[in-house]
Amino acid sequence: MARKLTRSQKYFLDIDKIERFPISFVIKSIEPVETLREKLKAGAQKQFGVQRVVDTYMACIEEIINIPVLQERFRQAKSQGYLPQILDEIVKQSKIEFNYAKENEVNGNEDE
Repeated sequence: MARKLTRSQKYFLDIDKIERFPISFVIKSIEPVETLREKLKAGAQKQFGVQRVVDTYMACIEEIINIPVLQERFRQAKSQGYLPQILDEIVKQSKIEFNYAKENEVNGNEDE
C-alpha cells in the first residue's frame, strides 16, 4: 500500500524535479509567509534530519506566495490595466491543466 505524502514532502519532491533551481511556491493558505516558511523548514528537518540537506532545500525556495500576497498582486495588476491579459492566461493555463485545449489554442493561434 502506498503511503500518503505530507504537504512538505510534496514541496520537496517539486524541488527535486527542477534540480534545485530557485523556485516560488504558491501555497493556498492565509497564514503569514514566515509561518509557512517555518512549517516547511520543520517538515524538511523531520523528513531529512540532516541540517545541510535542510539548508540546501530551504535555499531553493526563493519566494513563498500565500493567498493575501496573491490577492494584493492581483489588485495591483488590475489597477494597472492587466485584468484582460490575466484572465486570458488563466483560461489558457486551465485548458492546458485539464487537457482541454486544442493544439492550435495552446500555441496562441486561436483564430485558425
